[in-house]
Amino acid sequence: MKNCFSRRMFVVFALVLSLAAGPAAAADEVRFVSVSWTGVTVKTEIGVRIMQALGYESSNTMVSVPIAYKAMEMNDADIFLGNWMPSMATVANKFFERGTVVKYVANMPGAKYTLAAPSYVVDGGLKDFSDIARYADKLNHKIYGIEEGNDGNKVIEEMIEQDMFDLGDFELIPSSEAGMLAQVKAFTQQDKWVVFLGWAPHYMNEIIDMKYLTGSTAETFGDNDGTATVYTNIRKGFDKETPNVANFLQQFIFPIPMMNEIMATLHENDGLKPYQAGMHWVAQHPEIYRGWLEGIKTLDGEPALPAFERYLEEEGPFAEL
Repeated sequence: MKNCFSRRMFVVFALVLSLAAGPAAAADEVRFVSVSWTGVTVKTEIGVRIMQALGYESSNTMVSVPIAYKAMEMNDADIFLGNWMPSMATVANKFFERGTVVKYVANMPGAKYTLAAPSYVVDGGLKDFSDIARYADKLNHKIYGIEEGNDGNKVIEEMIEQDMFDLGDFELIPSSEAGMLAQVKAFTQQDKWVVFLGWAPHYMNEIIDMKYLTGSTAETFGDNDGTATVYTNIRKGFDKETPNVANFLQQFIFPIPMMNEIMATLHENDGLKPYQAGMHWVAQHPEIYRGWLEGIKTLDGEPALPAFERYLEEEGPFAEL
């Protein structure tokens, strides 16, 4: 596992170094950076295609959370749509404090990010963070997280290292988002006990009969039992250099029901790509994209809305699955 992790980190740092070796972004270029969470990927891929429809060269580079912030700080990326707060504070705040990354705008209030368990586990007595250690044997002394370096994993690791809630003899099991959910699903089919990192919006809330634990603190996933706000972050100076795109980002807001529906569509249609599910939903909801594009221009200075609607017409498959 250690050697595998080292190889992955080498690849990630090589990517950042290769980005750093390239030129700074041009005025017609919009560089998103994202992490491999379904919701963040969907939002980012929608953003990339809207920018392309408006005439910008736009891209999405997928890395880990720490590398996303380093890329923005180094002027290797412009926009990150997945800043979950307060849980990501341990990673993000130092960049905000240095002023190299700007928090900018809340794109999805009312989200959830904390520890969760199947409903039969919660109904069986494990309702709160303080209950986890009582059921250590049933949990095999393990908590399941997502990818290495993720901010949620870091919170869990600190809980274990500092013996918070008597979790000192627990082990964090990192995995991909899909791998973690597959493991949890396998446990639920056997009525095994498991505690895992959960969040909403996400289709996990539809396919797993699950509940979120109470007891989170300001030092873990926040005082309000893991209720989160997701922010759009930008690199320092991006709003001044590209005010048209910055104004768009102020309006690029995602209702939680929208994200739940898109992720459910992805889950129900094997092989469908995130951008296809996302753009299908957008094409069916003009009231949303009209709000996003109100007062926004194309790269050439024309109204954005007609340009985007022409793009949707040309990309006809977005309208139907």
